[in-house]
Amino acid sequence: MTVLDSEYSMLSDDDMPLASQSSCNGITRNGHVATNGAGSGKGRVFDADGDTPMSEVDDDDVPLSQATRSTTAPTPSKRKRHPAPVSDSSDDDDRPLALTSSPPKHRRIAAAAAAPGARKNAAATSSTLAVSTNGKVKPEDNDSDDKPLNNRVASSSKRTKPNGAQKRKVKVELPEDDLESEDDQPAPTKKAPQPRKKRKVGADGDANSQPAKKAAPRKAKKESGSETEAVKPLAKKKGKAKKEEPEESKLKKEKSSEADAGENGAKKGKGRQKEKEEETEDVYKWWEQDPDQTVVSDGTQKWTTLEHNGVIFPPPYQPLPSHVKMKYNNKSIDLPPESEEVAGFYGAMLETDHAKDATFNKNFFDDWSKVLKKHPPRGGTIIKEFERCDFRPMFEYFEEEKAKKKALSAAEKKELKKQKDEMEAKYVTCSLDGRKEKVGNFRVEPPGLFRGRGEHPKKGALKLRVHPEDITINIGAEAPIPVPNIPGKWKEIIHDNTVTWLATWTENINGNHKYVFLAAGSSLKGQSDMTKFEKSRELKKHVERIRSDYQADLRNKVTQLRMRATAMYFIDVLALRAGNEKGEDEADTVGCCSLRCEHVTLEPPNYVIFDFLGKDSIRYYNKVTVDEQVFKNIKIFKRDKNDSHGLFDRVNPGYLNKHLQSYMKGLSAKVFRTYNASITFQGQLDEGTPETGTLQEKLNHYNHANRMVAILCNHQRAAPKTHDQSMAKMKEKLRGFKYDRMKLRHALLAAEPKYKKQKKYAEEESDMDEDAVAEHEEACKARELERTEKKFAKENEKLAEEGKDTQGDDVLRSRLRAIEDEYARLEKERGTRKATLKRDRAPEKLVEAIDKLEEKIKTFKLQMVDREAGKEVALGTSKINYLDPRITAAWCKKHDVPIEKIFSKTLLTKFPWAMEVEPDWKF
Repeated sequence: MTVLDSEYSMLSDDDMPLASQSSCNGITRNGHVATNGAGSGKGRVFDADGDTPMSEVDDDDVPLSQATRSTTAPTPSKRKRHPAPVSDSSDDDDRPLALTSSPPKHRRIAAAAAAPGARKNAAATSSTLAVSTNGKVKPEDNDSDDKPLNNRVASSSKRTKPNGAQKRKVKVELPEDDLESEDDQPAPTKKAPQPRKKRKVGADGDANSQPAKKAAPRKAKKESGSETEAVKPLAKKKGKAKKEEPEESKLKKEKSSEADAGENGAKKGKGRQKEKEEETEDVYKWWEQDPDQTVVSDGTQKWTTLEHNGVIFPPPYQPLPSHVKMKYNNKSIDLPPESEEVAGFYGAMLETDHAKDATFNKNFFDDWSKVLKKHPPRGGTIIKEFERCDFRPMFEYFEEEKAKKKALSAAEKKELKKQKDEMEAKYVTCSLDGRKEKVGNFRVEPPGLFRGRGEHPKKGALKLRVHPEDITINIGAEAPIPVPNIPGKWKEIIHDNTVTWLATWTENINGNHKYVFLAAGSSLKGQSDMTKFEKSRELKKHVERIRSDYQADLRNKVTQLRMRATAMYFIDVLALRAGNEKGEDEADTVGCCSLRCEHVTLEPPNYVIFDFLGKDSIRYYNKVTVDEQVFKNIKIFKRDKNDSHGLFDRVNPGYLNKHLQSYMKGLSAKVFRTYNASITFQGQLDEGTPETGTLQEKLNHYNHANRMVAILCNHQRAAPKTHDQSMAKMKEKLRGFKYDRMKLRHALLAAEPKYKKQKKYAEEESDMDEDAVAEHEEACKARELERTEKKFAKENEKLAEEGKDTQGDDVLRSRLRAIEDEYARLEKERGTRKATLKRDRAPEKLVEAIDKLEEKIKTFKLQMVDREAGKEVALGTSKINYLDPRITAAWCKKHDVPIEKIFSKTLLTKFPWAMEVEPDWKF
């Protein structure tokens, strides 16, 4: 029985409790565990190399707090690192490696169900655990085609590593506000495009502006259980219930409304058409113009004309009110604006886990002390000790301001958003070769405190304010030079059409180059994505030869070649990243090539235990069985070495990537990882998709396949802090469905006694005894009373805005009394096995309503299973960066699943080229 089968078997009986799902458990490190942006609120995705945002943007603007969980796995030890003697390096040093080709069926991946895409005799994983010490998982970048200019924007200070290799440049791109995260919800079915099996669209048309068929969204809505006729224990509402129309009747009405020339019909039609035109914009179908066009980092021309308006700088600092002062030795301190601003950065984070971190506090105070020397407190107070500082007054003021902003009326919030949108309108798009294209993120990061990820040695350091003099603008030679929105002049204006970035600058914390690119759905990004996935597909032709060669080299007499083969084995089997040697001022994270002896433990006869911090300080803990020769090799490599010595001390990522390129042009560790994720995902989908299953069953299988890839790639997270609360709400909602079914059954048996002989209608709800019913009704009553009061207040608020007389309190009392009376009636029905519905219905209608509710309960329990199973796995990372979107598009078409149920609106915008594939397309 597969993992998914066991999940489904649990759902056959409504009364069976939800089983706990197997998943990768988080590991505690310094009392904290991984999260995946659960608190970001903006659905951003992070990336180290530039296709998706850099580490500090979303991290540094939104306070994080972390959960604590216990674990049985040991915490990886931290020892002094021993620099590897190999000094080679390459531009691909920081690119990750992964698994390989389409594998035999018996292959197992990372302590999960069987997954294709791995080699023979793969390691059977006993446990895979991962954790982040700071709380976020960062997806890989989509491409690396845009390199920084060699001398024009490079950092002025370069540090030399102990082994002589120069510090690599890290390219990071500003985050796009609309790029999705793990918790992003799929796009609304009505608004997002549905992939169609065959269509021919002109060059100027919109390939995604129309759904393939109208029936699909309605089918999805029906199957997801969004409507039932079940009675709800709520107060009566005004107006008549709208009857559900047959499908044929709906289609006739739709056709007649299109042909209707009446005034009302015309107005409604125009309104809908105008609204649709506003929501959907013309998309340049580059894949139809020239299917072979690509974007690669080869120094070739990428564009002819480019015009844009630069970037938006954050507003200048506004001093706090005179009564808001931090304290030192219990005495209020009057700070100048420059020092007060930095103190405010820390004050705003006072209740976060960052403020409890010793390294964070030390780095903050060190940098703040430097600012205080230049801008000392008024009155002569000298601040020498961090422990004597009290930032609580600042924190309380910021919290009050947040509450005021949250309390604004809908109209006020809408007006503020309108003003913001108007101010930013000219920055949203640019003109590329005469076409309008969206810009990714045109906002310069505000100053703040660097948070980093994991045990980053610089967390808490001060991020300085960026000025126009720090930014290089890339624009067409004939285009007008944009004017900064604050005083100042650009650092440099260049006209380089061999790169695709619009602006760049170097941040002061790590010396990383930050870029502004076009949006994820732009033509250049789309071409880059398609090129990446096509290159990964090409690897299928070479992967068997690569595997055969490294198997032979496992016994090579040359130590370097044997090390390379063993590293390739782990990359193939475990999807480990390549890894890099890190400097002393960087987080101690490692990959395959930079593993130290302390990270790998041997256990006879053939077990290898990995325990290290990987990318973004996500803990990787795995006990695997390996080939006998691999076990012998590791034993040899560890001989006569200390724990701090490198395991593969004669191999580095540059050397490894150079070897891979001898098999295929452009092949690198990054390509390997993308290939293995996609081929594994394709195999998982092909293996067990329920052909005749419900929509939710198919979605659960899709998410199960996605989880297998996420586990393979170690895309883990800690369960969101709100997970338990969310599951409690879902259980309460499930109880509500069962309550409704109970009432319908009681009404049916009273109306038609013959149904008492049928168990389906006569049996009682096992978990709905009288106490449970009373508890449920009281909870519903409280919610309904609160909802009525809020609705009454909003109605009066709207009437006041329109200059009309508001409703009196007697109206509210009348509504509340009606609710009280309704629930008093329901209370009398408890234990009587009788139910009075709001309107009489024939027994056939009651049977139909009960059957609908049965399906709704089944679907909802499947959703609960899926939510529980995915609580510790970050699905978004692989979906955005590693899984060929054409796999999903083809699968959705083949199995009649609306792609809007899987891809958010952002992903549909990012991958329009993938929506054109046929249902039988394979990776």
